[in-house]
Amino acid sequence: MTTIGFIGAGHIGGALARLAVQHGQTPVLSNSRGPHTLVDLVSELGDGARAGTAEEAATDGDVVVVTVPFHAYAQVPAAPLAGKVVIDTNNYYWERDGHVAALDDGSTTSAELLADHLGGARVVKAFNHITAADLGSKGTPAGTPGRRALAIAGDDADAKAEVTALIDRWGFDVVDAGTLSEGWRFQRDTPAYGAELDAEGLRAALAAATR
Repeated sequence: MTTIGFIGAGHIGGALARLAVQHGQTPVLSNSRGPHTLVDLVSELGDGARAGTAEEAATDGDVVVVTVPFHAYAQVPAAPLAGKVVIDTNNYYWERDGHVAALDDGSTTSAELLADHLGGARVVKAFNHITAADLGSKGTPAGTPGRRALAIAGDDADAKAEVTALIDRWGFDVVDAGTLSEGWRFQRDTPAYGAELDAEGLRAALAAATR
């Protein structure tokens, strides 16, 4: 049984943890306020779910989801994530996170900044352009006509294949947007952001994005 670590347990983290439990995986949840604040969520999830520190979630997870506000990305523990597949759900909202010049001018992306901070982790950007409510309600079996698709981006082919399999298992088709630097194509204010699209529609939305 795969263990999935969660660094951050807000709306998206909680929705993904529910999907993990529904599909026979064990979530280890953490947040910035401490394990004691996750008692209710862990109790709701059941089936082996547990709370821990960010370091414990990073260490114990076979795959680790980083789902903290972008401005907190530098607080994610790097050492225990070396070599691991890390799913980055973050979005940069300057109104919340403060202005970051390199993001404002498009010279890098939020996922690339996380990857630089983590060093040896294999970062895949995913789940940042869908709401928590849709994660919990829009998943369908593979082969369903019009099945909703989600985009990913990353630099490691094996890591992307692993995340693709996970997303498919959780109910969504996958469209590979390319390298991590192409993750901007499904960030806020792009055609793919928040849109309910099948794979063909999502490919078109990614292609239509302008920086």
